[in-house]
Amino acid sequence: MNLDVQSISPTCIVNIAAYRFVQLDELEQLRADLRSVVEHTELKGTVLLSPEGINLFLAGERAGVDQFLSHLRSDERFAQIEVKESLNDYQPFNRMLIKIKSEIISFGMPGIAPQQQTSPKMPAHQLKQWLDDGRSVHLLDTRNNYEVDLGTFTNAIRPDIDNFREFPDAVSQLPESMKNEPIVMFCTGGIRCEKAGPYMEQAGFKQVYQLDGGILKYFEECGGDHYTGDCFVFDQRVAVDPQLQETLHTQCYICQEVVTPEAQQQKEYVPGVSCPQCFRPADEVIERRVAERNKSLAQLTQVLPGSTPYFNRRPLNVPARYDGFQLLDFLADWHPQVPREAWQKKIARSEVVPGQRYGRRKKRKKSPEETLPLAPDRIVRGGERFENLLPGTIEPDVNGDLKLIYEDDQFVVVNKPAPLPLHASGRFNRNTIQYLLDQLYRPEHPLFVHRLDANTSGVLVLCRKKAIARVVAPQFEQRVVRKTYLARVQGTPAEDVFHCDVGIAKSPGPGGLRLPDPEAGLEAETEFTVLERFEDGTTLLEVRPLSGRTNQIRIHLGYLQLPILGDPAWHPDETQRSSRTLSVDERPMCLHASQIQLADVNGELRVFRAPDPEWAAPA
Repeated sequence: MNLDVQSISPTCIVNIAAYRFVQLDELEQLRADLRSVVEHTELKGTVLLSPEGINLFLAGERAGVDQFLSHLRSDERFAQIEVKESLNDYQPFNRMLIKIKSEIISFGMPGIAPQQQTSPKMPAHQLKQWLDDGRSVHLLDTRNNYEVDLGTFTNAIRPDIDNFREFPDAVSQLPESMKNEPIVMFCTGGIRCEKAGPYMEQAGFKQVYQLDGGILKYFEECGGDHYTGDCFVFDQRVAVDPQLQETLHTQCYICQEVVTPEAQQQKEYVPGVSCPQCFRPADEVIERRVAERNKSLAQLTQVLPGSTPYFNRRPLNVPARYDGFQLLDFLADWHPQVPREAWQKKIARSEVVPGQRYGRRKKRKKSPEETLPLAPDRIVRGGERFENLLPGTIEPDVNGDLKLIYEDDQFVVVNKPAPLPLHASGRFNRNTIQYLLDQLYRPEHPLFVHRLDANTSGVLVLCRKKAIARVVAPQFEQRVVRKTYLARVQGTPAEDVFHCDVGIAKSPGPGGLRLPDPEAGLEAETEFTVLERFEDGTTLLEVRPLSGRTNQIRIHLGYLQLPILGDPAWHPDETQRSSRTLSVDERPMCLHASQIQLADVNGELRVFRAPDPEWAAPA
């Protein structure tokens, strides 16, 4: 294209595209040399360097383009490089990149060396003359499907490929008769044909030509004759018409498909989110995402993370009331389940150490006291942190059948199996929902806004971000969340609908159990509805807790002498009653969080439901 430099606006952007196959070495030095030039030109775009040559797409003001090309052509290897130009009024590239790659156009076929041999090139005007004369010739488009969809030569053969590396397979599908007939290949600027031509000749095609300069050169010299549509270009312009002017086409950020002006008017087109090609109904997107997450969860739990030996560091945070205690006295009193002598031995083996500091704090030099082994009479301070080192830790097995029910940008909802603890506590650190979901969503950490006992199964809602949790958590505190449970109990209630409002003790009693306290207990209320009475003397109940006390449902049903089947807190033998986590070999506790209803950050009511457990059906 002949450009009148005087007529170009100082702010007009010149787009250049060029390539040259030539043997190159010392690529790092060449990259550094070109980088030093572009630093002073304000050009943006991409330059690819490889042992087989150079390929570039750049844009900038005329002075910068001329300076770059002058420097490039001063190297005799690029003195004859041909450049295609077009103009527009904005910078179509976001940054400047100079990359070193194995090929300047990926093809992946050994023995193809355009710097040594290429197919004959046909000038644009000659192809136009052939087409004007109606001469018998096959036009072969070597581009990818999304480029061909935007425009191509009339009656051109479309190879139906999504990547240039697929071109050899497409060639194998061509009719045998074409091997003796004239073929003119074309692509955007000609570079792909430099490799496609020699490959076709190796495959036995006798009359192969490549359109010199590609579609862009044809547009420049011949306009749009015999061509239908526009031409895809690899920058923010997306496409140019036969006058080399930017069109109104755009490209989908998600699937990279070209979006026509007509398609941009459809409701499925949301910039940066979807286009008619990749749009999926919200339910379908969620289902697919949930399926992918569950596949990853299955891999995470194939071998439970806490069931193989690992080095465990358990925190020991000093409450204010222990300020001034000796270390051994603090440990023995704070964790009385561990004998004093055992703590003394752990201190002697340096298995109690100063705690690590977490977060993005700058490293600081430790004091001498922190680097020396701890002594039993070391004075501890309120708020201080120590760690209990547990080498070779193996946690009890749990039910790892955790399943995702739902996920969006606000919530993660899971169907919790039992037994499975929510977070690190006691014997469990890694065999917990918190650990598993942290691994699944890394670097995110989904946040709990309510709790389920380790022995309780069912729907559990977590928030993706703190801002979401700040809206949802108060709903639980204010008792506006509607929760529904299923419980299978021993016994048969006299009434179909009943409730319990007995108070619950403020502190755990023997065995870590909270007990009914009608006189001075915390206010609590639960509603019960009989769903089915079974022949074995058990009953399936729908349960609605109207308050949120710890173990409220279990305590109220025990108080009503309708204990939940499998609840260790209401073992028939009173000496065996405890708040322990059941083992996977024991009968499950028949309490299941069936449904939860709450409002999201937009005030929209959300209802999440978990499938009914097997024990909810008659035996």
